[in-house]
Amino acid sequence: MRWEGRCPACGDWNTLVEAPAGAGKPRDRFHPAGRSSVAAPLREAVASEAGRLLLDIGDLDLVLGGGLVSGSVVLLGGSPGIGKSTLLLQAAASVQRTGGSALYVSGEESAPQVRLRAERIGGAALDVTFFGSTGVEELLRVAHSARPDFLGVDSIQTLSSEAADSAPGTVSQVRECTAALQAFAKLSGTPVVIVGHVTKQGSLAGPRTLEHVVDAVLQLEGSRGREHRLLRATKNRFGSVDEIAVFRMTGAGLAPVDNPSEVFLSQAGGVSGSAVAVTFQGSRPLLAEVQCLTARSRFGIPQRTTSGFPPRRLALLLAVLERRAGVQAIERDVFVNVVGGLRLSDPAADLAVAAALVSAELERTIGSRAIIGEVGLGGEVRAVPRLERRLAEARKLGIEEAIVPATALPATVTHEAAGAAGAPQTLRLVPVSHVRELVERIA
Repeated sequence: MRWEGRCPACGDWNTLVEAPAGAGKPRDRFHPAGRSSVAAPLREAVASEAGRLLLDIGDLDLVLGGGLVSGSVVLLGGSPGIGKSTLLLQAAASVQRTGGSALYVSGEESAPQVRLRAERIGGAALDVTFFGSTGVEELLRVAHSARPDFLGVDSIQTLSSEAADSAPGTVSQVRECTAALQAFAKLSGTPVVIVGHVTKQGSLAGPRTLEHVVDAVLQLEGSRGREHRLLRATKNRFGSVDEIAVFRMTGAGLAPVDNPSEVFLSQAGGVSGSAVAVTFQGSRPLLAEVQCLTARSRFGIPQRTTSGFPPRRLALLLAVLERRAGVQAIERDVFVNVVGGLRLSDPAADLAVAAALVSAELERTIGSRAIIGEVGLGGEVRAVPRLERRLAEARKLGIEEAIVPATALPATVTHEAAGAAGAPQTLRLVPVSHVRELVERIA
């Protein structure tokens, strides 16, 4: 701070006025009209404000918890080229197709570039209203005038606000632009979907407060070398974070996969180190193939490389197999992979991973068996919830035999005797109560 008597711009004396820093910036992000300024009981709130907008794109509504909630802000993240802009345009086209109005705002692409994508998607994609802008104030003026039923912004890193002096994509700009979009969504009731980029480490770019401000965070996972994409929610204030949606990238956009279990089962058969797990992702069962490989360790500390399975859980299973079943694999390099990019957090996958480890170490094939069960520290195989639904999903895909916990066998037999709806064939159950029995059956 220093004393100034003469204006450095115009050269006049005694024209400078002391003012606090940032006083001229438009800090008021929204007008309080439409918001209650008096505390009131929740029973007086209008329930219709929490209505949902259905998008009808595969299981996207399921991941969102039943559709887009009015006035919600959803952040859609993913690596470059994964299909974020395509999914956003498909969502806007779905709203347009059902009689609503959608506004697609892009700060990365021009109208001719977005039209090329809309022509590939087809349908009502060409009827979506487009506006190209990188200024959030200009964007909101257009949104207030158009009053759309759906607002898509691609992407938050390209927007800038007059309330911040930094460059687009910086922490202050992302925070200001997100807060302005959130204020618009809450006041107008329009659901807003924002596209966000990810860093090299796979986390969403920008400040961590970005994920705290929005109502839901969706991650589109996969790789450009694979045709399948997984959409999962890492945060959802209006639904579960366990649901997933599986899509296939085609020339006409992202196509929903009707039976996701077929995606996670590879075509390779008769190979040691492979087992089929039946896991629950949210409210539905999925079959996933677990592949394991063991090799002689060439370093002082054995390697543990996992993809889709918790490393700490793998260390626990290796210790249980050595101590309780005599499988000496803890001193070897172990590699575990879940086919299709699925992540197994369900404890019911323990027995399948243990079976794949035993199969890889003994070089014995397991065959097309479904393996279900949780493994305890004593080597016991524990029962898992919703076993009947898991077995019904295995029957749908032609599985003829399943290894299950012995404690759950009586209820399963009763269920099969009554006959499961949609079950094309009977399923032979093999009960096991300890990991030693599992090793004996594989050996």
